[in-house]
Amino acid sequence: MTTLGCALFATRWLQAPLYFGLVAAQGVYVYKFFNELWHLIHHVITGHADETHVMLAVLKLVDVVMIANLLIMVIVGGYETFVSRIGLQGHRDQPEWLSHVNSNVLKVKLATAIVGISSVHLLQMFVDVHHTPRHDLLWGTVIHMAFIASAAILAYMSGPMAAHEARARTVKEDAHTVAIPAQRDGGGMAEEGGEAAEPGAGAEERIEAAGFPARKVLEMFDEGQLRAPEPHVITRLGKVDFVTRKANVVLLGGPGTGKTHLAVALGVRACQAGHQVLFATAAEWGARLADAKAAGRLGKELARLDAYPVLVVDEVGYVPFDPQVAHLLFQLVSHRYERASLIVTSNRPLGRWDEVFGDSATASATVDRLAHHAEVITLDADSYRTRRLEGAPVAGW
Repeated sequence: MTTLGCALFATRWLQAPLYFGLVAAQGVYVYKFFNELWHLIHHVITGHADETHVMLAVLKLVDVVMIANLLIMVIVGGYETFVSRIGLQGHRDQPEWLSHVNSNVLKVKLATAIVGISSVHLLQMFVDVHHTPRHDLLWGTVIHMAFIASAAILAYMSGPMAAHEARARTVKEDAHTVAIPAQRDGGGMAEEGGEAAEPGAGAEERIEAAGFPARKVLEMFDEGQLRAPEPHVITRLGKVDFVTRKANVVLLGGPGTGKTHLAVALGVRACQAGHQVLFATAAEWGARLADAKAAGRLGKELARLDAYPVLVVDEVGYVPFDPQVAHLLFQLVSHRYERASLIVTSNRPLGRWDEVFGDSATASATVDRLAHHAEVITLDADSYRTRRLEGAPVAGW
């Protein structure tokens, strides 16, 4: 950016005091809420409040709360959109709308909140209709209908605008996107980059954007065939608390023990919990990072993957890595260490990863960072593929 451009962009910080002023206004509404609540309790105790008075007082409290909610939306969403990133990714209390908020979405949410507040005001008029002039009722209704109409128009306009922004973003990112190849079960392409998949739009969108080879859920996982671990371990993992702790999950076991099923199911749970997830095999991750390095943007690629609180690295150990891929996977693990979560599956115990990496030093450094904050689970079971063959008739005879 030019010096003038940087200076103009830096002026966004002039808005920061405005949002802190709104925080002070939030405090005023907290005071107003408890002041109204105290007066309500006092009138009820002293017997000066009838049912209508109580209802009107409660509606005033609801009105205050709704305006306070509107303030929160403006403070958090507006600051995130127009001033600076707040950096709540992975926080368990992160609002669902915050990850995809923009000026267009914010306007629609504000309009709908104003309609709600207007509804409460109109209800107050109708509850106290005997003491409300007809002129006030008429204009209150007209104003409320105007708010509804304006919110409907904004909502209608937001659809084409959001679609246009999505198409523009897709075109821009396609110019420098390294795509993970199609998954082995025919799943879609999992594309890189923070907001390409509109993860905040909902759990289904996050699941679709993750690039899972097939959709698996924990309820379909056959825990009864496991000799280890105990079922409660799988249940605990299903809470996906490891994501908020920025810890890893390493699933070890022989072929057919359900490692990929469990990794995908945990990824789906993370998507449902509001987290972005990206799935690929170890070979696919290696190819992606190798392409990024060849293009001279490995650092940017690793930073771009920070937008995903969970990455799934499947099938470590089935094919030995060449030295470059081994080093790149070490860089991936090292970059995400204590920063975000990895779910890794492997058919080899961690002590034998030098056979995969081809270098004991790289393997040891990778395992050290991967396992430091990790749930290392060894799945001990017979292969489900072998179990399916038991009792099946022999074909061709």
